[in-house]
Amino acid sequence: MTILNLIDKYSQFAEPADKIAATPTNSRRETFGKIGSFAKDAVLLGLPIGAMFLTPTKAAAQTGTSVLEVLNFALILEYLEAAFYETGLSSGGLLSGDTRMVVEQIGKHETAHVAFLTSTINSLGGTPVAKPTFDFTAGGTFADVFSNPVTFLALAQAFEDTGVRAYKGQAGNLVSNDDVLQAALQIHSVEARHASEVRRLRGSKGWITQSANTTAPAADAVYAGENNTTHLGVDAKTVVSVDVNALTEAYDEPLTMPEVLAIASLFIV
Repeated sequence: MTILNLIDKYSQFAEPADKIAATPTNSRRETFGKIGSFAKDAVLLGLPIGAMFLTPTKAAAQTGTSVLEVLNFALILEYLEAAFYETGLSSGGLLSGDTRMVVEQIGKHETAHVAFLTSTINSLGGTPVAKPTFDFTAGGTFADVFSNPVTFLALAQAFEDTGVRAYKGQAGNLVSNDDVLQAALQIHSVEARHASEVRRLRGSKGWITQSANTTAPAADAVYAGENNTTHLGVDAKTVVSVDVNALTEAYDEPLTMPEVLAIASLFIV
């Protein structure tokens, strides 16, 4: 399965009402039907490719990851998101109306994040990582990403949800610098708002829903672990009587640096 198909299946993706009527059924199915080899590529190739951004020791474990490493890691993600929205906005006929207005604002935020992270890395005596070359079609898997708004918004949601989980996963590595930690948390909350707004543009809820009893043969890299209900050693299912979906929706799970870079690397040349 591809990221888009699994997102659609486990996160209750829904297309905007105006797009449902305007988009042929076969086209919509094709958008979410390109799963086969793509997920296998992500599993077989994603981690080795993602690990190229880390030193060998950091690829194996995040213990001791420095503040500068975390900032450059975040910068890669912000480069990706900023470039994605810039390309989408420059693609004639792709976005219009409220959707275009929202994407324009999100794009401005991502550009501001790039500038802030670059400046911060420089101020700490580090060297900002070079901006990668991106292929948002993922080698042709999402060939219509900049001509079909359904595909564009689905990928936007995947990128934003990945970003939220990525910042959360690095909070512990920033505790040595209160100022940087606070700034990272400020960006994290904005990324969460982006994710929620993109979901609503697609006619979905603003939070992640993933059934705790999924039996998919391969986990979606973007949402892997989101069915967790145990926090600080306590299984929430044993202390509160609510639907399991509500329990998983109530907590967002972090992603590790290698996991995030494995996802990002699918779109890096």
